[in-house]
Order: sequence, then structure tokens, then C-alpha cells
Amino acid sequence: MESFFERAMYAGRWLLAPIYLGLTLALLCLGIKFFQEAFHIIPHVLEMKEADLILGILSMIDMGLVGGLIVMVMFSGYENFVSSLDIHESKDKLEWLGKMDAGSLKNKVAASIVAISSIHLLRVFMNIPTTENDKLFWYVIIHLTFVLSALVMCGIDLLTKKAH
Repeated sequence: MESFFERAMYAGRWLLAPIYLGLTLALLCLGIKFFQEAFHIIPHVLEMKEADLILGILSMIDMGLVGGLIVMVMFSGYENFVSSLDIHESKDKLEWLGKMDAGSLKNKVAASIVAISSIHLLRVFMNIPTTENDKLFWYVIIHLTFVLSALVMCGIDLLTKKAH
């Protein structure tokens, strides 16, 4: 009976595979929104105010960072929790595939969230005249919470690795 439960639980990891496949669809949706933003900016680039252009570019950078986060979670999560990717050594193989454990993934996700939050905060600062002070305060507090959380997770990871 115990053996059955252990095999069933181990096989249950494959329930994550459709989730990682779904992240591919999320990446496609993000790509569509990225090019929608690009096609919105390009025809009006000569008539746009500099601040509006910068806000559009920051939005595109934000989408690029989120896209990288999706790829990182998709591949690393699949490799760590479902099955190793059977990609033969070639020039297309990502260097970090197979080398990122769950702790490293967690730290990279935290760092990506901080970067995304930084871009979002920069966009808010670009519109500072139209942003209420209490909202600005909470944006900064939330960003600092992300930064502090990432630092604590990295610190815990360093302590854990040092203990081993």
C-alpha cells in the first residue's frame, strides 16, 4: 500500500507539466502585448513627448523582464519538479539549463520581481505630478518590501549553503 502511494505521488509531478505548457501560452500573450505596444509607439514617435516615449519603452522593458521570468520559471521548474529536458548539446541550448536548483530559481525569481517592481516604480515617478502622495508612498513601501524579501531569501540561501 505504501509503495502504491509513493508511486502515485511521484507520478503526480506530471500534473505540473500542463501548467508549464500554459506558461508558454502566457509568453505568447505577453509577446502579442509587447508588439501591440511597439506598433502603438512607432507611428507616433516623432510627435510624442519624451516622457510618453520613455513610459512606453519602460512598459516594453517591463514586458521583456516578465517574459524572461516566465521562461526561467517554465524551464527550470519543469527540470526541477517534472523531468529533465532532453535537449542535445547545441548552440541553442541555454547555458543555465540543468544547473539551477529550486533555491537558485527562487532567488532569480525574487531578483526579477525586484527589477520589474523597479521599472514599475520608475514609470510611477515619470508621472509623479499626477500621482497622489499616499499612492506614491505605498508604491515605494511595496517595492522596498520586494527588495527586503529578496535580500532575506538570498541571505537564507547563503546560510543554508554555508551550513552544508
